[in-house]
Amino acid sequence: MVVRQLPEGVVNRIAAGEVIERPAAAVKELVENALDAGASRIDVLIEAGGRRLIRVADDGSGMSRDDLALCVERHATSKLDDEDLLDIRTLGFRGEALPSIGAVSRLTLTTRHAAEAHAWSLTVDAGRKGECRPAALAAGTRVEIADLFAATPARLKFLKSDRAEAAAVAEVVKRLALAHPTVAFSVADADGSTRHFPAQAFGEAGLLARIADVAGRDFAENALPIDVWRGAVRLFGFAGLPTFGKATAASQFLFVNGRPIRDRLVLGALRGAYADTMPRDRHPAVALFLELDPHEVDVNVHPAKTEVRFRDAALVRGLIVAAVREVIAAASPTTATTIGAATLAAFRPAGPSVPARGWDWRASPSRPFPSPAPQGFGETAQAGFALDLAPSADARAGEGAPPDDDLDRPLGVARAQVHGTYILAQTRGGLVIVDQHAAHERLVYERLKRQMAESGIARQAVLIPVVVELDPADAARLLERAADLAAFGLVVEGFGPGAVVVRETPAMLGEVDAEALTRDIAEHLAEWDSTGPLEQRLMAVAATMACHGSVRAGRLLRPAEMNALLREMEATPGSAQCNHGRPTSVSLSLADVERLFGRR
Repeated sequence: MVVRQLPEGVVNRIAAGEVIERPAAAVKELVENALDAGASRIDVLIEAGGRRLIRVADDGSGMSRDDLALCVERHATSKLDDEDLLDIRTLGFRGEALPSIGAVSRLTLTTRHAAEAHAWSLTVDAGRKGECRPAALAAGTRVEIADLFAATPARLKFLKSDRAEAAAVAEVVKRLALAHPTVAFSVADADGSTRHFPAQAFGEAGLLARIADVAGRDFAENALPIDVWRGAVRLFGFAGLPTFGKATAASQFLFVNGRPIRDRLVLGALRGAYADTMPRDRHPAVALFLELDPHEVDVNVHPAKTEVRFRDAALVRGLIVAAVREVIAAASPTTATTIGAATLAAFRPAGPSVPARGWDWRASPSRPFPSPAPQGFGETAQAGFALDLAPSADARAGEGAPPDDDLDRPLGVARAQVHGTYILAQTRGGLVIVDQHAAHERLVYERLKRQMAESGIARQAVLIPVVVELDPADAARLLERAADLAAFGLVVEGFGPGAVVVRETPAMLGEVDAEALTRDIAEHLAEWDSTGPLEQRLMAVAATMACHGSVRAGRLLRPAEMNALLREMEATPGSAQCNHGRPTSVSLSLADVERLFGRR
């Protein structure tokens, strides 16, 4: 077999397969070129998902006639002032996109530089370059791609439906729009659907407004601001509350020096930051930006430039984990507003709607009999409903009630316990429903972590050692982790085939069912990856112990106990969700409740 040099047209088509794998990739390259040209407005139009037509117009600096003729040549670029590939300060730099696109489609570029008397146009049809001709264009550049992959029909078979390709194009524009909030964007489909992203002011407020445009107002309302430095690396943006988790990772917007990325290191750092605050099947919603010296990050590791390599990966990972954990801890016990909205939706009847405003309840046949003015928390007015449906416990106003200042606290004042499980609290502007088991589970978990970090977890000897019979494989796994369990105060020893004996338990858990705790840990051990970090495995042990050591559903609490639980939740980081990521409380504003009853 003889080695030979491939023709330039074949080389360009091979490059197109690497850089332009679908219409969205072509749009990404063209929009990045527009941003590098200093555009303040970028308009994208597609037809048939981008296969039939892609048009990207901008008001950037444009190109001269000579630059236009050269830009479609392979590896011709204006982005590199010298040959230093470690000092890349633009989104594009390889000079591959335009010749690759021109090799597999009909590419037409129309551009006007401020120094030119008029615009110029150039067409490349399946790799055949035309002549530069005078054209009409006020300013900037307009690029049209017709019949993408017409020169390589086999590639068309691998594209998805027009709707799926159009959605991919919209996603690319959304991410670039979020990376550059001061630039106006629009993306339109020939079928009539158009999405506009108006230019926003520079700064945090403008970025939050762009997040609302791109990811929805719910994201903006449940996002926590971040702006921290570590050395010469800056991390800023917004991290969603843990209780605002999503079913997919589609709401994770990550950028390095203004470049959208999907990097495994950054994604792994996010998972670590949200590790014990979110269920495994949920994903955090974030819009995070890393800024650092271009020499500290290599963007030339993937043809699509979506992956990067950091010189100091440990510093970047540590910065992300620490910053996100800090804002989550500071936000406790705040939960996502969407939880309250979902609660209200569940309350609304599925049948006839609530009476319209102006309806006079006094005319209702269900009006209660006249009675003296209610005392305390309205018990007299509700006396007709008492029967056997009284709350499990209550805290009546005037009966040793906490000071009114507590109404201004985030979780307010406990008023009742319902079904022996939920605490109903009143705040100055609404009410809060607290799951006592989930809340106390989180508090115990945080105490275990704190004790473990400070002085180790105190143990208490079991008066009569508890023998637990298990499956031999489960018993073997348990004994393999005996040292890890001992660090958390649970001391187990082998007791013959398929059995262990529990001699000590964590003192913090009090009177705990040692057998149930041991069986629960044994069942979970099979799910814990033995190759995972030790800290992750220890936190899994702590979470299981906290579940057994917390206040159980069904236990009646005195008013003082309920209020003490609320105060401790307010002082504990991460108390907005339990160890498994479920919310510990639901907040409803008075206005929401009034709307529920048709008063607004």
